[in-house]
Amino acid sequence: MVKKLQKLADKQGAATGTPSVAQLFDNQFASSVKDSAQQIWQAGLGAFAKAQGEGGKVFESLVKEGVSIQRKTPAAAEEKLGEVSSKMTKLSDDVQARAGQQWDKLESIFEERVAKALGKLGVPSSKDIDALIHRIDALSANVARLSKAPAARKTAPAKTAAAPRKTAAKTASAKRAVAAPRKRKA
Repeated sequence: MVKKLQKLADKQGAATGTPSVAQLFDNQFASSVKDSAQQIWQAGLGAFAKAQGEGGKVFESLVKEGVSIQRKTPAAAEEKLGEVSSKMTKLSDDVQARAGQQWDKLESIFEERVAKALGKLGVPSSKDIDALIHRIDALSANVARLSKAPAARKTAPAKTAAAPRKTAAKTASAKRAVAAPRKRKA
């Protein structure tokens, strides 16, 4: 509706030679824009002058802050370096522990396989040898006990003749037991 009125006023103003409402509004708007632009320009010049006057002070304060930060930087860097170093040491220790565990597993697997291969070849294990040593000790004790027994029985002649045969038979069976290797179960 306002546009229609402006057009109507423009037509009438053109016919009479008087400025229209739109032209009046345009002149006032241009004047206010010109005044605002001039004020903005003057504010900018004032800010520039103030910054130029205080620029030295601002520059000096920035230099002081820079020096302060520069002094703090090595200490902060040293602290961070210490943290990183401790983390890397911990990580290294963890990796070393895991590697040690894996090495122990590998070693036990190797030992089991070697023992299995030696068993297949008929080589006695340390357990077999310990069992044989125990049997030999037991047999030696029996032989020592039996060899002392006939000396005590020499007073009885009838038993003396029968006793050496048993002792000889036991000694022969003990020698066979020691000489024959035990078969391992696979």
